[in-house]
Amino acid sequence: MGSMSRRWFHPNISGTDAENLLLERGISGSFLARPSKSNPGDFTVSVRRGDDVTHIKIQNTGDFYDLYGGEKFATLAELVQFYTEKHGQLREINGDVIELKFPLNCADPTSERWYHGHTTGKTAETLLMEKAKNGSFLVRRSLSKPGDFVLSVRCEDKIIHIMIRHSDNDKYDIGGGQKFDSLTELIDHHRQNAMVERTGSVVYLKQPFNATRINAAMIEKRVKELHESDASKAGFWEEFETLQQQECKHLFSRKEGAKPENKAKNRYKNILPFDHTRVVLEDADPTVPGSDYINANRIKPEVEELGGLWKSKMYISTQGCLNNTVADFWKMVFQENARIIVMTTREVERGRNKCVKYWPAENESKEFDKYKVQNLRETDYRDYTLREFRLSKNEEAERIVYHYHFKVWPDHGVPSDPGGVLNFLHDINERYRTMECGPVIVHCSAGIGRSGTFIVIDIILDIIRQQGLDCEIDVQRTIQMVRSQRSGMVQTEAQYQFVYVAVKQHIETLTKRMEAEQMNKGKGREYINTRQTSEAAGGDAAAIAALQKVRPFGSLPPSPGGMHMHASLPPTPTSAGSRSSSVTSLPGTPFPPSHRAIYENTNNVYNNVRSAPHTPQLGPRR
Repeated sequence: MGSMSRRWFHPNISGTDAENLLLERGISGSFLARPSKSNPGDFTVSVRRGDDVTHIKIQNTGDFYDLYGGEKFATLAELVQFYTEKHGQLREINGDVIELKFPLNCADPTSERWYHGHTTGKTAETLLMEKAKNGSFLVRRSLSKPGDFVLSVRCEDKIIHIMIRHSDNDKYDIGGGQKFDSLTELIDHHRQNAMVERTGSVVYLKQPFNATRINAAMIEKRVKELHESDASKAGFWEEFETLQQQECKHLFSRKEGAKPENKAKNRYKNILPFDHTRVVLEDADPTVPGSDYINANRIKPEVEELGGLWKSKMYISTQGCLNNTVADFWKMVFQENARIIVMTTREVERGRNKCVKYWPAENESKEFDKYKVQNLRETDYRDYTLREFRLSKNEEAERIVYHYHFKVWPDHGVPSDPGGVLNFLHDINERYRTMECGPVIVHCSAGIGRSGTFIVIDIILDIIRQQGLDCEIDVQRTIQMVRSQRSGMVQTEAQYQFVYVAVKQHIETLTKRMEAEQMNKGKGREYINTRQTSEAAGGDAAAIAALQKVRPFGSLPPSPGGMHMHASLPPTPTSAGSRSSSVTSLPGTPFPPSHRAIYENTNNVYNNVRSAPHTPQLGPRR
């Protein structure tokens, strides 16, 4: 399946706006997608059919996207691409075909997070050439002139580097002309007032290329910035939307899961494992087509891209078991020497089957093909149940497998406070560090939404655990990395935001623990960790719950314009393929409680996805 641009997504228009755009700019078959106004968190595809516009509702459950009962998909892009390519698949209730032929494109969103710190000129060029477009810009520190800065702009498919001087009197300028009290004021000015090279070419700062990598200790400030909801700071949504656009460019093959013999093994028809990372079942019967197939992908953190010099654990992300895949699931567990299974869904949620019970009752055993599973014991905790299984193959090679079953993730949206998830992951990691074992197997229902959220949080916590609070982390890049190994990991903006908030709370906890340990060193006693209680969380959790609504999507800034004035700029040396520019300015184990982490409740508010109706609605709707 080829990739397609995601510029058909319009983040800040109503049904009426969509109709006007399609009737004014489109033709029959033109379409766009937009956030649903009637069900925040869901989406709507608006398509022109002759002189009329039809609005089709898209449900976003947090695990998948569908048309309230149609095919299910890991991403909005895959849903739109499917119905664009599969003519005749999209129909009204009366049978009339709805064709999505021509995407009506929308300009990309922007924000003010354009500062990239010590990024080198070469790295800036790579970022802007590979991931940005003409008019994109970023600001970085000058490595050749400490104290000064460089404005790097992609212009006519080349990169221009413009020196920003920081004078002794704490003023900023681009080599003459107007001086500014801060970098922000300078950039804001030149976003409204273009610059002109000596050659006469006009340089516009059309959209910032925003930094997502931050120092871990600075996450509180970043989360505060992302919570801003004004038009120029689209915040969490802007970062998540950029991630969605990147995914459209990297749709890997999923041929094995689509084969006829494997279709019945997929919980959702269109949520399939990438071929290049899928788990291949060994010792398969060569006479049985598809006997090596299971809907599961290996997730291997790319250490160097995420900061380097840390030891990562491996994961397998998979769907919730079906009746006909339970034996394959246990075969995978045994084959991979997995000793920890993380289950993040209940068996049934809102009356819908999410995962069959693939384990026996406590103190009982059950055989699945060649594999025998004994449930030795179950222990209930506030947020999860821990089960201890004995797994064997043909009555030999026994090993213990721990089953961590998280039970309090809401049916829709995300938990109101990340403390429960953090304590859950803490207990899993305490167990993991005592064992020599294979990958951690994580599943929800589709194996992408909650599973992706848990895996990404755990990867980032591992980096911080091993490198300390002075390390760099990148939530967006981490999700992009795991998405390159399994489609659709971290499904919603609410889940994306939850990752940030969970990491923030973890860092706050570490900071408090370090401060307490420093104080206790002089007192000659050990600092004891305690666990957050639901009573302690009550007040703030209620405030968070009252504010769990999807924030309106940001709008686009005005185009640059204005009158002209001049300022000279000395040339700046750059690498090959780019040029420095002279410009003029244009205005215009449960383990005992003493070993558990402290995860206190916070006042952070993040978006939750509202429940959606069950009935398919494909008729005209805004």
